[in-house]
Amino acid sequence: MNARSEPAEAGPDAPARPPLVRELLLVAGLFLVYKFGRQLATGHTAEAFRNAHHVWDWERVLRLPDEGTVQSLLLHGDTLIHVANTYYAAVHFPATLAFLVWLYLRRPAHYVWARRVLAAVTGAALVLHLLFPLAPPRMLGATGLIDTARLFGPSVYGPPRTDALSNQFAAMPSLHFGWALMLAIGLIVATRTRWRWLWLLHPLVTLLVIVGTANHYWLDVIVATALLGLALAVLRLPRSRPRQRARCGLPHRRAEVRHRSSAERPELVGAGR
Repeated sequence: MNARSEPAEAGPDAPARPPLVRELLLVAGLFLVYKFGRQLATGHTAEAFRNAHHVWDWERVLRLPDEGTVQSLLLHGDTLIHVANTYYAAVHFPATLAFLVWLYLRRPAHYVWARRVLAAVTGAALVLHLLFPLAPPRMLGATGLIDTARLFGPSVYGPPRTDALSNQFAAMPSLHFGWALMLAIGLIVATRTRWRWLWLLHPLVTLLVIVGTANHYWLDVIVATALLGLALAVLRLPRSRPRQRARCGLPHRRAEVRHRSSAERPELVGAGR
């Protein structure tokens, strides 16, 4: 990309890149804590299905669109539903990882900000998963939805009772959507190209996929968006250092000019004599 498409960050005043080893350990630690925390929420089957019925009823009261409408669009062909299942299974983590790596290499200040926001949203989501276990719509017979991943593949989940790798009762909030939306916002903020708004297609496609495959309710998406909005309001992107130093350096330069002018005045007076 050229200078018009990306802000320049080179130079002595560019933000320092965090140590790579520390960042790898930090991200890996956060991931392990999240995976361990999700395992703590397993085993709450009855509560998860009870909450699922409540969420489904709340959506009908709020007159939110029926998730079945989105699923029916994906079921027009085996290829389309297979692509949707693959997108759900294969894009979530790699896209987020690539997003963080690119920011780390090209936009260190944006990387620290994005990492903090993602950590805050993920931590808040973990708390909600523990306090409000929720069975996804594909498990709730009242929704009339089918488990597209199990029927058409590929599927990342096994039977809930024997699945030791993931907590399938962690539907609210949807981190699939929350991370996708943060990815789009981060890239829009970090770049200048006029095409950067196309990154919003990622959370839009993710929204259609997670709802159409019956992995999440609309309310899961709404809660994820609210958590991300709160995190962005609290953890704001810091201002660039060059601007701060330019502002701070202005009074010092003025003081230097005054000091030099006062030191030169006696010489001028002596020369006149």
